[in-house]
Amino acid sequence: MGNLLNKRGSKKGAAHRFAYDGLDRVIHERARLSVLTSLVTHSKGLLFGDLKQLCALTDGNLNRHLQVLEAAKLIAITKSVQNNRPQTNCRITALGRKRYVEYLAVLEQVLLDVAAAVKSDQTAVGAFSHRGGSAES
Repeated sequence: MGNLLNKRGSKKGAAHRFAYDGLDRVIHERARLSVLTSLVTHSKGLLFGDLKQLCALTDGNLNRHLQVLEAAKLIAITKSVQNNRPQTNCRITALGRKRYVEYLAVLEQVLLDVAAAVKSDQTAVGAFSHRGGSAES
């Protein structure tokens, strides 16, 4: 897990201490995160129309995000015909599930780090104000 986090947290690179390499840009985009979250909870996959409705996307927008996810091998798309109507089924791949879980672990670390930083800042401000100083100084 440690290899997913950016190692720039040293004093020398403190300005970048919250840069997380594990926040995969392919997954991190809101619509693609929504697609993967929908698919990870439906192991048999979802039809294009159902996925479109769940993610509140247009046909063209969903199609473009599916292309990106498929190119990254995070999802598989199968096309068939049922009752003379084309059906497009999307499902998450084993690699997609693995990368999604890794992404969530890094996101969890981001939340923990921010919570610790906020708590530290609040403690510092509280200690400063108890000494009679002004936080505005």
